[in-house]
Amino acid sequence: MRLSAILTTLVGLAVAGGSAYFARDYVERSKAAAMDAETAATVSVLVARQDISLGQSIEAHLLETIEWPRDAVPAGVFTARDELLPERGQPTRRARRAISQGELIMKVKVSDFGEKVTIGQSLGADLRAMAIKVSAETAVGGFVTPGDFVDVLLTQGSRDDLRAVTILQNIRVIGVDQDADEHVDTPEVARTVTVAVTPEQGQRLALAQQAGTLSLTLRNFEAAETQKLELIRLSDILMDAPLEDRVSRTVVVRRGNVPEVQELR
Repeated sequence: MRLSAILTTLVGLAVAGGSAYFARDYVERSKAAAMDAETAATVSVLVARQDISLGQSIEAHLLETIEWPRDAVPAGVFTARDELLPERGQPTRRARRAISQGELIMKVKVSDFGEKVTIGQSLGADLRAMAIKVSAETAVGGFVTPGDFVDVLLTQGSRDDLRAVTILQNIRVIGVDQDADEHVDTPEVARTVTVAVTPEQGQRLALAQQAGTLSLTLRNFEAAETQKLELIRLSDILMDAPLEDRVSRTVVVRRGNVPEVQELR
């Protein structure tokens, strides 16, 4: 009886141990399969560890690797550092446009090894870069920075013939003086602002700069729509002002011995 009980106990322990072993092995294999499935569903891609300016060299400390859903990886993304970074003694790639922290590093955003980067590479195929002479008063007090969108106004004439008209709307600023970094947001009083325009818009700007004073108005990023704006004259503003604010000219007319004051319109 005692031997039978011992054997039964040993068999029970063996069965329990075997069950625990197989259960643990099953759980581990399930975890491994889940990890393999998760790995297969993503791919390693390179992103910017910090902001990268236009023309800045692409170096290892500016990059980091993250996992990206495999079925959502855009074309032209870099997945390996050796594709992006130069070999020893080889010139670096440079950013063709400003790249924000966390943004995917893509082939269209960087130059070839040793390729020169210019502001023209940030323009669309049908756009041109053109500079506008400005001052603190005509450039929103220096608050216009690269990447902003502006309207361009022309003011010309003098005294009663003074008039203004909006000649261009929703124009992208690509440079302020010699700075084309879109990450710079510090106000600075500039002497020139470079904008991206079509050839036809460039012709209008060239004529307008010779005809009068150009001013910029800063647009909200969400205000992409344009509207038709008519030329406005100083006299239009004065006529719309309250009676007590209008600038008027009068003349005294005498009819016999009775003087009468009449307003000139």
